[in-house]
Order: sequence, then structure tokens, then C-alpha cells
Amino acid sequence: MTFTVYPAIDVRAGRVVRLRQGDYQAQTEYPATPLRMALDLAGQGARWLHLVDLDAARAGGYTLLPLLRRIVAASPLQVQTGGGVRSEADIEALLEAGAARVVVGSVAIREPERVSGWLRTYGSDRLTVALDARLGTDGQWRLPSHGWTEPSDRTLLALASDYAAAGLVHLLCTDIERDGMLAGPGLAMYRLLCATLPGLRVQASGGVRDARDIAAVRAEGCAGVVVGKALLETRIHLAEAMAQC
Repeated sequence: MTFTVYPAIDVRAGRVVRLRQGDYQAQTEYPATPLRMALDLAGQGARWLHLVDLDAARAGGYTLLPLLRRIVAASPLQVQTGGGVRSEADIEALLEAGAARVVVGSVAIREPERVSGWLRTYGSDRLTVALDARLGTDGQWRLPSHGWTEPSDRTLLALASDYAAAGLVHLLCTDIERDGMLAGPGLAMYRLLCATLPGLRVQASGGVRDARDIAAVRAEGCAGVVVGKALLETRIHLAEAMAQC
């Protein structure tokens, strides 16, 4: 199985930021503009970019179409992007602007039958379903929505199984408690997912610190890894991350 590194750029109010555990009140800003950062990553050899509209993730209404178009026009990056994707019109706008894959998050939790229909309409390689989870006190991985701000009663494994049966290929899964914490990835969650649903190409996200963490998620069966804060703070260089591919 091929393995892909997805450098991440999270954008809020036009700035590159990182949140701690999805908390909009716990934000770190970085000086480079999103476009400059994307072009720098392309110059370092990145093949993919994971671009997130944090404002839209909470409020809906993807706002980064001009940025997406500029990145696609100015670089060879394939862009996987989302945040606030709620409708067929949103998906079509992102694909028209040059997105290689559209990430569907909150609506994938709230309306799985609708999103399963989108898989049939747009093809399993054009959509990534994001099921980001917190470990509950009952030992179940549960799925908050709306930028991780609203709880739900759905569980990760049950919904991922339903999507696999509907033809999903690309599943992005973040351990929310580790996101932005540089505490290492949630290997137990990925071990469970990859062992139970081996047909999915799981993208690990949250907590990655270094090349050893990337090697560890690959060893659990993941097909890719999203790397954000560790790259922004040069705890790992892109070349080191790409060497794990």
C-alpha cells in the first residue's frame, strides 16, 4: 500500500493557525500567509496539501475558494480540503476550483445516507470522510460535529463500517484529544480501525511529533498521515516525513 504525507494548513480569518484539541479559544498563529506556506511546502517536495477552513468548520460556508484556486494554479500540489461542506453545491464548487478531494465532516456524522449518495455521485476518490473522535467514558470512540463543538451519539467504528459498506475509500480520523498537543498519535484507535476495516485508506491525524510517529501509524495499517503543528514548529522537516513514504 502506498503511504501519503499530507502537510496541513489550517486557516482562520485569513491566517495560518493551529488549535489545541479543537478549542477555538486556544489558538496559535503563525507568520507565513497560507499561500506562501503552501508554495514553500510544494518547493520542499510535498505532493499533497491538507487545507482546512476553520471558520467554515464551525459556521458553514467554505470561504477559501480564492486561496484554493491560487494554490492549484501556482503549484503542483494536489489539495484535499474541507470545512463547512454541507451540500452538493459546496462539493461542486471545490472540485471546480481544483480540489483533488473534498473533505466532508459534520454532515457525514449527521446525514450519512446523504453522504453515501455523494460517494456514488462524485466517486470514492473525490471525497474524504472525516470522522474525528473522542474516547468516551464507556470506552467508545464518539463523534462530535460542527468543528468538534457539538456532541453526537454516533460511534466511530459503527459509522466507519457503514461508510465502508457504501464504498468509502478515504477516511480521515483525528483523535481530538491529541490534536495540536504534540503528544503522539492515538495508535490504539488506528489499530482498531485498520484491523476491522482493512479496505479503508485511513489517514491518521492528531499528535504527530516526529518521523517515529509517522512510522508508527504506518505500521498500524494507515495509508497516510496529516502533519500540522510539528511541521509549523520545525519539530520535523518535510523531507523527514516524506522519507517514511
